[in-house]
Amino acid sequence: MNTKSFAARRVAVAAGLVLAVGCGVSAHASATGPQTSSRTADAAATHRAGGSGGKTAAVAACTQEVLGVSAVKEPADSKDARHLLLTVQNAGDKKCNVYRYPLVRLGDGRTTAPVIKESDPDPGAPVTLAPGEEAYAALLVNGPMDEYEAKSITLGLQGRQPGSRAGKPIDVPMPVDTLYANDGQRVTYWTTAPGFALDFIMSK
Repeated sequence: MNTKSFAARRVAVAAGLVLAVGCGVSAHASATGPQTSSRTADAAATHRAGGSGGKTAAVAACTQEVLGVSAVKEPADSKDARHLLLTVQNAGDKKCNVYRYPLVRLGDGRTTAPVIKESDPDPGAPVTLAPGEEAYAALLVNGPMDEYEAKSITLGLQGRQPGSRAGKPIDVPMPVDTLYANDGQRVTYWTTAPGFALDFIMSK
């Protein structure tokens, strides 16, 4: 990713991050603003519960009530919107965990986007976000198959136990008016390193 497009993405995230409430979104941006940085995969691991001495029980799951959300094209100046970076920011005043990967549904899609299994840098451990910190997941919108028009992005958060949910679904602001999705869509696990997540989809 070139410096110009990454800088443009940071501007887009700053403009698009909103506080999610229930199934909709607030009109107000997070008071703290996004804290995007070019962390590495090693930095991602330091924010996961496995690196905190196993003290995860006291950290609650992140929910729509405390998260700001955004979706931007990658690269920012691309003509289509096949590659998206999803960002959540802890806008609350306590640490919280995001588990595994986001449950992303594009428009009226029948299922949520399948996960890229090899994209988890620390299998089994959640990403722990302190107030103001962000987590990222990369989304491949389509592949070489028939497409359908999607006018919405819905993001669900997983709970501590596999198969459980945390909070209510979140309506993510659209980066473009219409996405063209199909069964080739894929999503990565949560990480604190945006470049690490994007590496799994940008060549597809």
